[in-house]
Amino acid sequence: MTALAQRMRRTGPLVSRIVAALLGGYGIATLFALAVLALPISKPQAVLTGQLASFAIYAGVVIWVFAARRAWPAWIGLLIVAAALVPLAWSVS
Repeated sequence: MTALAQRMRRTGPLVSRIVAALLGGYGIATLFALAVLALPISKPQAVLTGQLASFAIYAGVVIWVFAARRAWPAWIGLLIVAAALVPLAWSVS
């Protein structure tokens, strides 16, 4: 095995987690902020609630991605949560 392949084998899961934390966290936080608009509350209150909660959700996703034992369950979990939030966010637009 070449040195590059060994390095990729060691750093690949870390890079995957970093990408999952950055992009997945942003995606989940955005979908949640949009999904909150579907709640039966006034629109300004829903926007404020979605924006404030998105910071906590982003931080929670980052912590969860790095707490997972392997990288692929973190990606699967992100996809499951995103699949649950997409219909709610879609109903708003």
